[in-house]
Amino acid sequence: MHQSSIYAFLKAHRGEFKSRFKNGLVILCEDRQSALSCGDVAKFLGFETFVLPDFRAKFGDDLRSYQEELCALFATLRDFYAHKGEKVLFSPLYTLLHSLPNAESLCVLKLKVGDILNLKNFKENLLHFSYEFVDLVELSGEVSIRGDIIDILTPNSEEPYRITLFDEEVESVRHFDSQTQLCSKEPLESLEISPAFLNLDAKTYEALKFAITELPHKQSMLDLGGSGDVLGFGFWCLEKIGIAKDFLSEYPFVVSSSTKDLAKEVLSFNEYSAKKLQCVLNGEILDSTQEYQDFNYNFNTLQNFLELHKMKTITILAKSEAQARQAKIPLDAPYNFKFGVDYAVNLLGKEILILSLNTPQRQKKRTKTRILLDELKVGDYVVHSDYGIAIFSGITQTNIFGATRDFITLRYLGEDKLLLPVENLDRIDRYIADGGGIPLLDRLGKGSFAKLKEKVREKLFVIANAIVALAAKRELIDGVVCNVQKEEILIFQNQSGFHYTQDQTQAIEEIFKDISSGRVMDRLLSGDVGFGKTEVAMNAMFVMFLNGYQSAMIAPTTLLTYQHFNTLKDRFAPFGLRLARLDRYVGTKEKKQILRDLKEGNLNAVVGTHTLLNVEFKNLALMIVDEEHKFGVKQKEKIKDLSQNIHLLSMSATPIPRTLNMALSHIKGLSELKTPPSERQATRTFIKHLDDTLLKEVIMREMRRGGQVFYIHNNIATIKQKKEEILRVLPKLNIAILHSQIPVNEAEDIVLEFAKGGYHILLCTSIVESGIHLPNANTILVDNANCFGIADLHQLRGRVGRGNKEGFCYLLVEDFNAITEDAKKRLLALEKNSFLGSGGALAYHDLEIRGGGNLLGEAQSGHIKNIGYSLYLRMLEDAIFALSGNMKQKEANVDIKLSVTAFLNPELIESERLRLEIYRRLSKCENEKAIFGIEGEIEERFGRLDVYTRQFLDLIRIKIIARNCGIANIMNYQQNITFTQVNGEKTSIKASSKDEDDVLKAVFIYLEKLNKGQ
Repeated sequence: MHQSSIYAFLKAHRGEFKSRFKNGLVILCEDRQSALSCGDVAKFLGFETFVLPDFRAKFGDDLRSYQEELCALFATLRDFYAHKGEKVLFSPLYTLLHSLPNAESLCVLKLKVGDILNLKNFKENLLHFSYEFVDLVELSGEVSIRGDIIDILTPNSEEPYRITLFDEEVESVRHFDSQTQLCSKEPLESLEISPAFLNLDAKTYEALKFAITELPHKQSMLDLGGSGDVLGFGFWCLEKIGIAKDFLSEYPFVVSSSTKDLAKEVLSFNEYSAKKLQCVLNGEILDSTQEYQDFNYNFNTLQNFLELHKMKTITILAKSEAQARQAKIPLDAPYNFKFGVDYAVNLLGKEILILSLNTPQRQKKRTKTRILLDELKVGDYVVHSDYGIAIFSGITQTNIFGATRDFITLRYLGEDKLLLPVENLDRIDRYIADGGGIPLLDRLGKGSFAKLKEKVREKLFVIANAIVALAAKRELIDGVVCNVQKEEILIFQNQSGFHYTQDQTQAIEEIFKDISSGRVMDRLLSGDVGFGKTEVAMNAMFVMFLNGYQSAMIAPTTLLTYQHFNTLKDRFAPFGLRLARLDRYVGTKEKKQILRDLKEGNLNAVVGTHTLLNVEFKNLALMIVDEEHKFGVKQKEKIKDLSQNIHLLSMSATPIPRTLNMALSHIKGLSELKTPPSERQATRTFIKHLDDTLLKEVIMREMRRGGQVFYIHNNIATIKQKKEEILRVLPKLNIAILHSQIPVNEAEDIVLEFAKGGYHILLCTSIVESGIHLPNANTILVDNANCFGIADLHQLRGRVGRGNKEGFCYLLVEDFNAITEDAKKRLLALEKNSFLGSGGALAYHDLEIRGGGNLLGEAQSGHIKNIGYSLYLRMLEDAIFALSGNMKQKEANVDIKLSVTAFLNPELIESERLRLEIYRRLSKCENEKAIFGIEGEIEERFGRLDVYTRQFLDLIRIKIIARNCGIANIMNYQQNITFTQVNGEKTSIKASSKDEDDVLKAVFIYLEKLNKGQ
């Protein structure tokens, strides 16, 4: 559908919006992008414009993975129904093949400060709104009610709301941050609570639940009941319960010829929507026009284009004046400038020219942040920094020194147990080591762990010394100085075809600062595949080209070289940068010419494998190394030698662990890309039972959109048999098999051929889990998904949806009832957390491991296995600080043995998971300000503090103040209190009584005097 046709039609029929189109006009488009583009025209002409999402679910599908589209769909419909003036609704064809909810079922619940809220009725309303009642609000459609505090995250809201009640009166409404759980300072006067699904009364809700049970094609194995089933399947029953609206019969609509062609195609395989499709085919066709035409322009020849049409009325659309200046369009030119608009219209007529400097709108998907919990659970292996590896056995409440306190129970070898005070939780970390496996438990009291730590510390000082020495050496070398203020750089960035994320912009600024500073750059660029590392690196290469220097990009495999070369070639071609590729596929004659051209300076840049490490350049100034950890030891050494006096940019698809980041930030530049590109879409995740019907449907849907499929079968012995099973269902498919027993060169050829489109399906083991970017493969099926860990499944899912196409992930289970409860929870978590950025919640620890190998080398895996990854990194940080002259004062562990009953009260904070999280955070506090911050947060989240919770917070404050005063131990017997210094000196004082509050008061007074005395 063309913008020109919409423009002509709306101008010609404007007068009919008070009669024929008085209730609104519907325009059917092929897809969401077309709807957005045509909607821009209606906005330009001043119409109230509404654009529906492209909703392509099939009848009977489980819609829990489509909640984002449903929320957007319902929100747009609600606004469309509410608007009473001239309005146009643009809809992708697929969306209006379904019956949609009527206005009444989309009504919101309005709350104002001062309203009287009957909590029982309110809970009933939310139940019928299909909200899920949880401990901690993390996702849209969740609510947590804790006495007089209600947390709720409504659909289409970026931040959750916290409602505070005084008895039954709404006392305050505020937004709060889902990460910190702190409320915003600005109170809200009111709140609109939109349904998580639809606004239903009790009778309709029950009717809907019954209608769901009678669905003939219910495609799910997870019948959760209640809101789970309503969210998953309620949409398919709207007509049965009488709340549906058929737009194609109730509103006048027009359709383009291309959309009609699509409708004919859909009709051949979509019987469910046959009636509506026939209605589309019989609908009024959108007028075609000869008067106007769509056009595209070249940014570099824009001045000539405008000069060519200078006799016409020219309108320039832009978000800001800066765009006009960048395009070299004088602001005093005789044009109609419309600044501050975000839409894009490019139309040419006999008398007019409408030209937009904006990038066309793209479908944007909102992502939700999650609170990242440590998620320690009973049975996990942990490492105590003094006593070694143990099993975490949960929180235990014990009476000790005449007072009740919470402890963490750690189980060691044999029957040994350690009760760790919760205030010392910072002494333990979850045990993580490369390759997983079950670690050996340590034995208490033998001193063997202390000896092991000392051995590791000696090894770490060797590593740290090499890291610091290399950084110091590079700091003394003068680097090539580049001018980064050239106008061509802005033009290059604008030709990317997308808006840079904030992370990309910051990374580019950091690199530009390095290469213009006069010092040799040594920077690590970290970010997931598809998050834009290559685009950032190309900015650096382009600057080298503009300044007359050469650059080289080195990748560990031919496949990555092939991918990078194609990307760079497309981007650099318009700017005259001469680029070559050098790997084993380049012929002898061509290779000789490339080597000659690099030596003589006839090539500006080259992409290749380790072959490049032996090449002679004329003026190489920048080396970019992708996935350096995948190179061999000799190759790594060669890279180090070559990069000593040239700028070095290393790229990694692995997030950098926080501790290591802190350690290395003193000696190496680090840039991280954590934000996905705007066109990147979340991957749909489904849990299914595999049968021939599903297999055929899934593969053929991907084939229809010209894509390819990954099929994960993690058993080499039966993988050929699986190929035969697939071919029995779809005999014409071209299937490649890939697993670890296939030689490296052959495996590389298979993947390269797959990347070129030579195969429909890559049938493989989990060998493809990381490092492969194949944007045309956007469906993945995982056999026996219940046998994989959550991190592995998240990584596998990450292989698809990496381009601008939506990804589909099918987690296949043979018998859902036969798998363990833990496996069910893992699969459900993956299905629910399919939004972009969910990796932090699902695969954090796995990514930490790969990050460590990336920076420290695989040789260290033995040491990591012995003491755990977290402790290893902490010790490495200490070593680097010591050798770089930034040694931190070793924090003494303060032992507090006060007979004071102190713990986070379960009556205040019911969830043990949340108590554990707060204990963990409190144990890591370094100053009193941080503790007071958490205290305020507890009060906001859970209500007024009781005496036991407040006294526990006092103990944490005492611990921090005592540490700063050099005290190692505080204990009391009744009102007699003894303080022991780190050097062994003891001081005794007396409290006014043995009451707990008097003991605490005396301790604070003494510590305050001691603090002032220092």
